[in-house]
Amino acid sequence: MGKSNHKIIIVSVTSDLVSDNRVHKVCNTLHNMGFEVLLVGRKFPKSLPVKNREYEVKRFSLLFHKGPQFYATYNLRLFLFLLFSKFDLLLANDLDTMPANFLASKIKNKALVYDSHEYYTEVPELIDRPKVKKVWEWMESKMLPNIKTAFTVCNSIAEIYSEKYGTPFKVVRNIPLSSKNSFKKNNENAEKIILYQGAVNIGRGLKQAILAMKFIENAKLIIAGDGDIKADLVNFTLNENLQNKIEFTGRLSIDELTKLTPQADLGLSIEEDLGLNYKFALPNKLFDYIQAQVPVLITNLPEMAAIVNKYKIGEITDSLEPRHLSEKITDALHNIEKRNLWNANLVAAAKELTWENEEKVIHEIFSVFKNT
Repeated sequence: MGKSNHKIIIVSVTSDLVSDNRVHKVCNTLHNMGFEVLLVGRKFPKSLPVKNREYEVKRFSLLFHKGPQFYATYNLRLFLFLLFSKFDLLLANDLDTMPANFLASKIKNKALVYDSHEYYTEVPELIDRPKVKKVWEWMESKMLPNIKTAFTVCNSIAEIYSEKYGTPFKVVRNIPLSSKNSFKKNNENAEKIILYQGAVNIGRGLKQAILAMKFIENAKLIIAGDGDIKADLVNFTLNENLQNKIEFTGRLSIDELTKLTPQADLGLSIEEDLGLNYKFALPNKLFDYIQAQVPVLITNLPEMAAIVNKYKIGEITDSLEPRHLSEKITDALHNIEKRNLWNANLVAAAKELTWENEEKVIHEIFSVFKNT
């Protein structure tokens, strides 16, 4: 790093970089703007290699992979790395990378930009852990009022943060690049594919979706992703004798997901209303489905519902009770009138909801730093 005259930006995240699509898109945009980009993350023992990146990457191997020890060791390692690295600008992704970035930016008197991928202190994993939640809230309250430039994933979270800390937040949604070609199935009689892609964590409606498959014929549910409850869900599927109707792919690379998504007949984004983070969720999988022109079934949460109601590209469910959910899914798979409307609207929505349009906000945010 640092051999050219380009401004150097170090981007940090706690993921292993392989399937972090939002960060990848932001880094590509910054690279194309003329920044010299280094993306820093971590490496698990079973992490896949990071391939085909136009920017540089670095991953830390750590002794701990979760819990307080992980966050402490990651931030210490990141802080020391930043302290001895040359850079012009830092981009911290989520609150769990902020301590190291905040301290390094202050010590080296460099600008820091914050990208909050979610309402971090309201994630379901923290709601039932008040002491841990208070620690994160305390750190947030010390750092965010001192950040001048920040952005997040939706209007609701931007408004909350701006009002709470007085820091203006812009909105950059998790929208994919425009798809040049999508593989669409032609055989209407083939086994239908219901797809969930993303983190396999609590509050994603996955157990309810698995149970709903008891009442759905000639269809398969594919759960593409990994997370804290994946092993539990695999065992649950076996106990319910649904292994012939459910497929777990594990975590897929960005390229593998790009091939899988267009094959689906219906995309699920059925987050439960577990705290404000999920209530205001606007997940990238919703936009991935739209870009692949796959009709969606979502829960009635405000940010997601606003998209589905605006573009008329799928169904909204008020309940995740398995039999009710199965009826919604069956109707969404087989109601020809609805599907014809959705498919027509998906063409227009996919043209509008592209990263090429969304990245204009990134240009607006970071162009300020190019000549300073």
